[in-house]
Amino acid sequence: MDRSTVIKLFREENKLNEYGVPVKDETWREVFCQVNSVTASEFFEGGRNGLNPELRFTMFAGDYEGERTVGYNGQKYAIYRTFVTRNDTIELYAERQGGTNGDC
Repeated sequence: MDRSTVIKLFREENKLNEYGVPVKDETWREVFCQVNSVTASEFFEGGRNGLNPELRFTMFAGDYEGERTVGYNGQKYAIYRTFVTRNDTIELYAERQGGTNGDC
């Protein structure tokens, strides 16, 4: 399995700024993975549930820390489902987030 593609995993945390006002702080880190399209059945089943499945990212399970957003090719994708497979890998199923482009 070729895991040579680099993606960004985004984590959003609520913090207080210097005035004590809650703000969202977004941090990211890069990991290696394999990128594939979702299967036809995943696409149609997701569509029935109001999702727009697009990509599947397969990576070493130890690299995943519960992030909910992936940056790939200048786009942000929301992770809507994960699946742990054999050989310590995890699949992240993602749909494109509306209104995001280029800033990742």
